[in-house]
Amino acid sequence: MQPYLFPYIGYFQLVAAVDRFVFYDDVNYIKNGWINRNRVLLGGEVRYITVPLANASPWMQINEVHVQPRERWLPKLLESIRHGYSKAPYYAGVSKLIGEAFDSTSLPISTLAARSVTEIARYLKLDTTFVPSSAVYENSFLKGAQRVRDICSKERADTYVNLPGGRTLYEARDFEAAGIALRFIEPNLEPYPQRCAAFHPGLSMLDVLMFNSAEQVQEMLSGPLIA
Repeated sequence: MQPYLFPYIGYFQLVAAVDRFVFYDDVNYIKNGWINRNRVLLGGEVRYITVPLANASPWMQINEVHVQPRERWLPKLLESIRHGYSKAPYYAGVSKLIGEAFDSTSLPISTLAARSVTEIARYLKLDTTFVPSSAVYENSFLKGAQRVRDICSKERADTYVNLPGGRTLYEARDFEAAGIALRFIEPNLEPYPQRCAAFHPGLSMLDVLMFNSAEQVQEMLSGPLIA
C-alpha cells in the first residue's frame, strides 16, 4: 500500500492481518489523495488535516516529495487536533503519539506518512514488519499486479492481502498461477462512541484512537479475510 497519513481503520486491519507490510513509496505521487492529509472531527464536523508539501508533482515518486518546514504548519495542526479532541478519553496518549510521528525537521512525505502508520502500530502492539518498496526489491520497472506478484515471490509469500479496492486491480487466477492466494479485508466501519450527533465512519485512525482504548481497537482490527 502507498504510505498514507494516519489512514483509516481498514488500512490498519490490513497491517494487523499480515506478517510483512510493504510501503509502496516509489510510485507516483497522487494529488488530493491520502498521502499527506486525512479527515478528523473538528468542532463536531468532518475536516481535513493536511501536511503541506514543498515540491509535489504527479510526475514525482512519493519518496521524492518533501514536506515543508514543520514550523510553518505543525503548531496549527496540533492546535486543531487539541481543539477537536482535548476532551476525548484517550487524548493524552494519542497526542503524544502524534508528536512522535512528527518528530523530524525535514523529510520526504513517504517517511512521514509511513511513520504515522508505524507509530500507531507500535501503540497498538501490532507484530508486523514494515519495509519500503524502494529499499529492497529493485523492481520499479514492473507495473501493477506484475510488480505486486514479484514482491510476493521475493518475500516467498503464500498469501497477498489487500483492501476491497484491489478487487478491480487484481485477478485471483493470476496470483494462484504464481502459487499465491489473493485475499481481501472487509473494513470494520462499525460505529463507536464519537461524541457527535451522527456517527462519521472512515475517518483517520486518530479519531478511533481518541475514543477507544488500545485493547478495544485491537479487537476492532480482527475483521475477517474474504476471498
